[in-house]
Amino acid sequence: MTGNAVSQAWSSHEGAAALAAPTSTEKRRVFDWRILLGFFLPVAIALLWEAAVTFGLAEGRLVPPPSRIIAMLWGLAQTGELRTHAWMTLWRVLVGFVIGSLSGIVLGALSGSSKTMRQLLDPTLQALRAIPSIAWVPLFILWLGIFEASKVALIAIGVFFPVYLGIAGAILSVDRKLVEVGHVFRLSRVQLARRILLPAVLPEAVIALRSGLGLGFMFVVAAEFMGASEGLGYLLVDGQQMGKPDQILAAIIAFALLGKTADSLLVVAAKPLVRWQDTVRERL
Repeated sequence: MTGNAVSQAWSSHEGAAALAAPTSTEKRRVFDWRILLGFFLPVAIALLWEAAVTFGLAEGRLVPPPSRIIAMLWGLAQTGELRTHAWMTLWRVLVGFVIGSLSGIVLGALSGSSKTMRQLLDPTLQALRAIPSIAWVPLFILWLGIFEASKVALIAIGVFFPVYLGIAGAILSVDRKLVEVGHVFRLSRVQLARRILLPAVLPEAVIALRSGLGLGFMFVVAAEFMGASEGLGYLLVDGQQMGKPDQILAAIIAFALLGKTADSLLVVAAKPLVRWQDTVRERL
């Protein structure tokens, strides 16, 4: 074999090795490293801003330093207010997420699996999706009042559309060859759905649910502006009315931590369902 041929073969081998799926040991090592790396950016920004305020380079009145925000969070935790507000927000998001995601899965499955149902449902749902979320607020208050029902309904609306689009799109994007293989093996409609369609749809369905959960946390802020007396959104409004930027930022950080925790729990719960995947790179 010539030198050029050997060099080309070695380059091909290196390329194949780079694309090969990582072993379980490599996955564990990369995962641990990414956890540490994920803290770098927020911690670095916090330390830089704390130093800027401490040394007089910034005033820190409208954007308080991290020490004041942590003190505010600690004070709210000591009085029990943080737990009360966080739990109420989480409860609203959870109920709205369940209602919105179940509705999105059912209608998305109908729209994706039947052309007739898609022509019947999709134009109306796409038109409703274009309506801004805040436009639903006066209507829900008129219909359901200012209590929990209107808040949960608004959150469910926010969750519904990404789940509906994700499920319908995942079903429509299933490879035709996979379905033909199922027909070759004479699978019934139930067997075809369970053994071919469901595994093919699950990875995209998980992403759709994560998108819906993220929008649920966004919509809960608008929901808690609707006359709420508890919740992290109430803390935001109270901080704005009382001129407390440290309370506003503390509520924003609590939202971020709560949303990230909920998203991570959803990913962990879905992992056994998509363990069969053999992808080169991990999904976000």
